[in-house]
Amino acid sequence: MEKINDLKKLLNDFNLDGYIVPKNDEFFNEYISPDKDRLKYITNFSGSFGLAVLEKKKNYLFVDGRYTFQAKKQSGKLFNIITIPKKLPLDIFKNKKLKIGFDPKLHTQKTLDFFFKRNNCKLIPIRENLIDKIWTKKNNEKASKFYVLPNEAVGKSYLFKLNKVINILKKRRVDIQFISSNENIAWLLNIRGRDSEFTPIPNAYAILSKNKKVIFFCNLKKINKSFKNKFKNIEFVDIKLIYFFLKAIKNKKVLIDSSSCSIYFENILKKENSLISHPDPIYFLKSIKSKIEIKNTIKSHLYDGAALTKFLFWLKKNYLRKNISEISAQEKLLMYRKKNKKFKFLSFPTISGSGPNGAIIHYKATKSSNRKLKKGDIYLVDSGGQYNFGTTDVTRTISLNNNNKKIREIFTRVLKGHIAVATYKLKKNTFGNQIDNAARKSLRSINLDYAHGTGHGVGYFLNVHEGPQAISKNNKINFKEGMIVSNEPGYYKNGKFGIRIENLIRVKKNKKEFIFENLTMVPIDKTLIDKKILKKNEINWVNNYHHSVLKNLKNLMNKVEFSELKNACSKI
Repeated sequence: MEKINDLKKLLNDFNLDGYIVPKNDEFFNEYISPDKDRLKYITNFSGSFGLAVLEKKKNYLFVDGRYTFQAKKQSGKLFNIITIPKKLPLDIFKNKKLKIGFDPKLHTQKTLDFFFKRNNCKLIPIRENLIDKIWTKKNNEKASKFYVLPNEAVGKSYLFKLNKVINILKKRRVDIQFISSNENIAWLLNIRGRDSEFTPIPNAYAILSKNKKVIFFCNLKKINKSFKNKFKNIEFVDIKLIYFFLKAIKNKKVLIDSSSCSIYFENILKKENSLISHPDPIYFLKSIKSKIEIKNTIKSHLYDGAALTKFLFWLKKNYLRKNISEISAQEKLLMYRKKNKKFKFLSFPTISGSGPNGAIIHYKATKSSNRKLKKGDIYLVDSGGQYNFGTTDVTRTISLNNNNKKIREIFTRVLKGHIAVATYKLKKNTFGNQIDNAARKSLRSINLDYAHGTGHGVGYFLNVHEGPQAISKNNKINFKEGMIVSNEPGYYKNGKFGIRIENLIRVKKNKKEFIFENLTMVPIDKTLIDKKILKKNEINWVNNYHHSVLKNLKNLMNKVEFSELKNACSKI
């Protein structure tokens, strides 16, 4: 409460009625370092997405449906928890005339318009971040070196990619592109870094001109001479000087992406230039994986599938005999992954939830919430890894001798939704919201649903959540060969249990048609399947999938594990 009071004192100093605190840092990364997590500092909310608005007398925390329950537990005593998009900040503040401050480096115009447009509040950019003024912390940023990916890890050279982007700029009659998304810089130059705990991201910005010149802004301690020597026509500049370089651009047509270019940068560029706000073309180019990238991704899923499968066998055998908790289970899974030398680190915080904790969609086990796994529970584990080279994400829901018929029915209906996605007949104009409806059909037939999208795009040794493609209600990006997306319908009963079945799938050309092909190779728990609810083609799908899992993982198992694998993959 003391830090909230400290912030409210600053509202008076800056003549403000309120202040906006987003989750993101200035690079808009999904996973940020603890010393940049201003939202968690002021609200105690640890989820990956949220926005707080603190007034002099009231506090609001806005989260999406994944986090409503979690936010109430972590922040409900001091904050009014609002679920978006059911209600947005503009709904809460529409009848108020307030002066609300914000840090222009942490917001895009697009997000501010979405949350606050059409109300009577006045939004005031404040150069100093007010949270940083009250937060005493050490700067723990490590100067981890950037590196260039080896040839066997990439499909196209950085020069090929540069030419591709420059051709797009010329077609649009653009002089310069300001690349504000570090994931896109990583793809464009075939580089990676370690500026995020779960993503091999290099924190950087770039200016790309139509004459093929690149100015690359970063912490220069993160690059060395050999790194620089691998590039032509690239000028490497200290990130602290970016203001002066952007200010020097005059009388140009400049392309910016409204989803990642902050208001701070936008305001500098628009003073002397004509701005064209358009999605960065790199997002779409990056979403279509090359043959080498697909080949490496398939390998990564075999390594990851073997680790998770071995862990699940261990769990089923030992949860009654050993004192296994959610935290010790996820630590054991990490140990299995670490046995493979290609494994680098996790691709997101592991979700390890048993019983009621499984109902928290993005649950993170803590000392206070940690439950022991016990007979009768169902256990949900959602996890993934970054490998040399590929990114994985998989969820399995496991029965710990659970005999509840209703749970089996719901699990089977989630499975039917999963199969509906996996077997969806793709056409030239197929996009995410059409597939999302098919995934929910069986659950909706018994008046059940889930409060998250059915699938997100996935990067190549990059972000585990990476667009523009997705399987969700509002996504209208056409699926193209080489795209990777998750397939993860679920159901969550607050305070009782959670169910999710997730595979990663890729768009593959099969003769004259396009299909989804499974990348994830991990058995689905057959003891939770009610075969009577499945149609014949769905039973065939389960059997064929398990046949594929057995075939792909058998050489990665020892004798005992192979016997368990055969049993887990036998026909239903």
